[in-house]
Amino acid sequence: MSRNRKSQRTKAGLPPGSLIHIGEKLVEYVSINLIDYTENSFTERKVESIEDCREALVTPSISWINMVGLHDVTQFQQIQDVFGIHPLVLEDILSTAQRPRMEDYGDYIYIVLKMIYLEPESHQIISEQISLILGKDFLLSFQESTGNTFNPIRDRIRTSKGRLRKSGADYLAYCMLDAIVDNYFVVLEEIGEKIEDFQEQVIGNPSPEVLSSIHRAKRDMIHLRKALWPVRELVNGLQKTESSLIEESTDVFLRDVYEHSVQVIESIEMMRDMLGSALDIYLSSTSNRMNEVMRVLTVISTLFIPLTFMVGIYGMNFENMPELKLKYGYEGLWVIMILTVAVMITFFRKRKWF
Repeated sequence: MSRNRKSQRTKAGLPPGSLIHIGEKLVEYVSINLIDYTENSFTERKVESIEDCREALVTPSISWINMVGLHDVTQFQQIQDVFGIHPLVLEDILSTAQRPRMEDYGDYIYIVLKMIYLEPESHQIISEQISLILGKDFLLSFQESTGNTFNPIRDRIRTSKGRLRKSGADYLAYCMLDAIVDNYFVVLEEIGEKIEDFQEQVIGNPSPEVLSSIHRAKRDMIHLRKALWPVRELVNGLQKTESSLIEESTDVFLRDVYEHSVQVIESIEMMRDMLGSALDIYLSSTSNRMNEVMRVLTVISTLFIPLTFMVGIYGMNFENMPELKLKYGYEGLWVIMILTVAVMITFFRKRKWF
């Protein structure tokens, strides 16, 4: 977040549509992959620049152009020339702190949302911005880093499985949205297992480390809610749009993605409640442990109150104290103190105070 704010400051005062990359550089080199396919043919190749994709637009096929890495601004200038994309759209793609949404520009539809990963070693949540531009017979996708979420889609295109090769670019866009939303469930399932572990730990061993983990998880859930909550609105907008770029047959599949997005939101809200419950359990457990300690200390203090009273009386230096001259006065006082403690302990046990 601090790096993004610094980049925003460098952009302040520039005219709208200025192409400046805002975010981290997650890959060393920008790579562009072009897939052209029809029902009966398929080609896939890497290209050096967007300019090399110009000829794909005039062929009677569906073109999927996937760019990994957003720091090469010259490529985006070529996108504006080749595809006629509005500079404000390109500016939003380069700014990686966008809110998930969709915008209909007539000739194309701009879609932006977040891809969520869990870092394998630290299990930290990693968020990556995914941008899509859906046009007539082409789809542009932009990723910050290389991932494997879209590999099953590529495999379906290569092997001609399902209806992907028989459908238009809108169905390809649906497949990518579906893959991203399905990946949310994978991440949320792992987070849910962690939360269940937290609940067991706060009951068995409510240590400060567990409290720190719960607070980190609550911050992660806030981040997830911010990134995933607008996806429902995004998919709903695609369903309701009157754009000719989305065929009526694709609406059925978009409704399925919409239902999945609702389930994702419900899962996030449920996990937030579970974390809140875990925090309450932690506070209750630590409070109960403190109460136990205070009860033991209170019992010990109560036992010594009468003993201190007796010792205090016979520790006074008055001459007219007959008990001081008794032969067995010292032993007698010990017997009285021991009996007093025994009676008090018996009374406390009957009252179940310890």
